[in-house]
Amino acid sequence: ARQPECRRVQQQGPTGAAWRLLQFRQLAALERQVFDFLGYQWAPILANFLHIIIVILGLFGTIQYRPRYIVVYAIWTAVWVTWNIFIICFYLEVGGLSKDSELLTFNISRHQSWWSENGPGCVRKEASMSGIAGLDSHSYISVIGCALEYRYIEVMHSSFQILIALVGFVYACYVVSVFTEEEDSFDFIGGFDPFPLYHVNEKPTNLLFKQTYLPA
Repeated sequence: ARQPECRRVQQQGPTGAAWRLLQFRQLAALERQVFDFLGYQWAPILANFLHIIIVILGLFGTIQYRPRYIVVYAIWTAVWVTWNIFIICFYLEVGGLSKDSELLTFNISRHQSWWSENGPGCVRKEASMSGIAGLDSHSYISVIGCALEYRYIEVMHSSFQILIALVGFVYACYVVSVFTEEEDSFDFIGGFDPFPLYHVNEKPTNLLFKQTYLPA
């Protein structure tokens, strides 16, 4: 009975803060996934999908008192930070990378970030396609009036992900240490030993025999 009570106390303390942080990370990952889907950015879509699964695993580990799941989440956090650093380098064209390349779309399409055409203040200029009779289609010409270039929006997105990932890593390490200390303390006092829970103080066998052979 000690362990569930301990869990309730922890959910109200630092572990509860870690749980809320994981929920916030889940919402941030879902928001980013939506815009990557709109821009057909397949590599980020796959990375975000895996990230969402690991965050769910971290939530489960926090709620169900599973330190190993939280350790997996902490390890993934390091990978996630590395991935977002790569995204920043990609859009800032560091180390020979080009934001106009098709690397993030696996060379399947020429789509760019959704923010390239739908950023704050952006106005799309389109014109009818020439040389194709009978088709009411349009050809994309240019985007003007953007208050902020799309690559900087993507950089801010990744920087924010790195920030909350670092905070999540610190909290994950702290929660694992709390869980480990609680397990050690329960082991010391016999909290996890099933013997005290099911032990029944039986009467000595000699007393049983005495009760059996008492004269009527």
